[in-house]
Amino acid sequence: MNRPHRPHDEAVIELLKEDPELADEYLSASLAAIDEPGGREGLLAALRQVAAAQGMAEVAERAGMQRESLYRALSPRGNPTLKTLLAVLSGAGLRLAVEKTRRETAAA
Repeated sequence: MNRPHRPHDEAVIELLKEDPELADEYLSASLAAIDEPGGREGLLAALRQVAAAQGMAEVAERAGMQRESLYRALSPRGNPTLKTLLAVLSGAGLRLAVEKTRRETAAA
């Protein structure tokens, strides 16, 4: 069976449009991998894909920012501030959560 090829971003955005509940799991996994090589870029890509699936203009409006600013903050070279990150997450109907990491304790 021949399947048409399409860019990864397009495929992910389509999945997120079909299943909006996937966004929180996808971003949680991306955030969990933030310390891995390419993790920061992966998180920005995931945020960009979630925003694109929900509509960049709509997410920007709900976040209280200009659409162009949203594109810039979530670009591959973007470096959003914590304020911007929280606004984008809120605009996407999500929030940042913190959980305890498992650390191996040294033998005493």
